[in-house]
Amino acid sequence: MARPDGRQPDQLRPVTLTRGWSTHPEGSVLVEFGATRVLCTASVTEGVPRWRKGSGLGWVTAEYAMLPRATNTRSDRESVRGKVGGRTHEISRLIGRSLRACVDLKALGENSIVLDCDVLQADGGTRTAAISGAYVALYDAVTWLAERKALAGKVEKVMHRSVAAVSVGVIGGEPMLDLCYAEDVTAEVDMNVVCTGTGDFVEVQGTGEAGVFARDQLDALLDLGVAGCLELADAQRKALSS
Repeated sequence: MARPDGRQPDQLRPVTLTRGWSTHPEGSVLVEFGATRVLCTASVTEGVPRWRKGSGLGWVTAEYAMLPRATNTRSDRESVRGKVGGRTHEISRLIGRSLRACVDLKALGENSIVLDCDVLQADGGTRTAAISGAYVALYDAVTWLAERKALAGKVEKVMHRSVAAVSVGVIGGEPMLDLCYAEDVTAEVDMNVVCTGTGDFVEVQGTGEAGVFARDQLDALLDLGVAGCLELADAQRKALSS
């Protein structure tokens, strides 16, 4: 089955990670998965949430949002509505969980790092792009702490694994990697895979959008997702070494 952009079923969209895109945060990355663009910023603050005080542990959390015209029609700002939507809340929690899997919270001391992931332009895979970009922003924020002697250990030990994420799905009966919007809305099965740089799973979210799916389809999707995450991990390493 031909894809809208001519890619092979197992091919990622062009991926770009631009570090230092924003001047003020301790870490910032503009991540691009094809036409999807997400600005990820990492802000370091002293102190931790009240329920964590006295533990000696740091905290990493995330907030996700979409600009009103990130899609083909304008949506109201959630701040104007006065309520954060369920989808937004769920994605924010996913990003936070994913990023906490890669950092030694004890080494942060009682400091917090907030990852703000703002979708500038959406063409499918915004949450997976956010996770993949936020990892690089988090790494830079942890490096910032180390440069100020506020980190208990070397950066490469504190950031003890990398984390990336990608979408996969079944379209026309065929498993495909990194769905754009046109594919996502027609997928029979839709899944997001979050993996470490060695291919271990952090989280898998999947559903049969237009029916059920078989075990062999699940296995094929997971294989695609792991392969895609490993490619993204390589892109993250290259970005951090530049």
